[in-house]
Amino acid sequence: MSAPRSQQSRLSWLYLALAVAGGVLPWMANLDFIRDYGSSFDLGQFIALANANPAAQSLSRDLMVGASAVTIWMVVESKRLQMKHLWLVLLSAVTIAFAFAAPFFLFLRERRLAEMARQTEA
Repeated sequence: MSAPRSQQSRLSWLYLALAVAGGVLPWMANLDFIRDYGSSFDLGQFIALANANPAAQSLSRDLMVGASAVTIWMVVESKRLQMKHLWLVLLSAVTIAFAFAAPFFLFLRERRLAEMARQTEA
């Protein structure tokens, strides 16, 4: 059973708003990192700092495991729903932030579900 169209539409826009926040907020921190640790994004230094103490390790490992599981689900779900543009979602996970990619995928998924519902009704 699917959600009413207006609820589904609001949900898709909520996911898009979260994607924007998930792109902006991590990059604000990334820009601070670049400013504080050199003129470019030093991945080795970033990983070292992400493991600098137990709190950072906890967050890094939590993100790694959670993002891995959700990425597998996104690939499977996109194939099941015959979604387009998965490559864009996966690319954005490594170039923007996973916090952008996951809600962006959910936005695209809601749009696809709405499209499928319209096709079923026609």
